[in-house]
Amino acid sequence: MIDKVKKTKEAWREALTPEQYKICREKGTEPAFSGEYYHHEAPGTYHCVCCGTSLFSSEAKYDSGSGWPSFFKPLDEAHIQTEKDQSHGMARIEVLCAVCDAHLGHVFPDGPEPTHQRYCINSAALKHKEKA
Repeated sequence: MIDKVKKTKEAWREALTPEQYKICREKGTEPAFSGEYYHHEAPGTYHCVCCGTSLFSSEAKYDSGSGWPSFFKPLDEAHIQTEKDQSHGMARIEVLCAVCDAHLGHVFPDGPEPTHQRYCINSAALKHKEKA
C-alpha cells in the first residue's frame, strides 16, 4: 500500500510554479511541442514534480510525434493510477501519480511494442533525475 501525500491547495500553490499547479492540480495541459522534456534524451528517471515519486525511465521514452514526452510503460505500475476522463468532449484515460493524485497526462493504446501504450505526459508534471 502506498502512503498518500496530501496537501492543501495553498500548500500546493506554494510548492509549485503556476504552470505546474495548473497542470498537476487543476488537470491542465501544456501546449504541444513546448515542454522541457519533449526532446530530452538524457538517461535517468522521470519523477512526479509534486511528490518526487519515480514514474518513468528514459529507457521507455520515445518520440511519438504527439508534442509531449511519451513513454511505452511506467517504471512501476504501482506508482501511477488511471481514471476515465470525458472532459473536452473526448473519451480518454487520465494518468495520475498514485502517491499525490497529480494529473500527469493521458495514456492511449497506440504506442510501440512491447506494450502498445503511449503515456503522453506533460513536462511540467515531471522532474528528470540523471542516471549516475
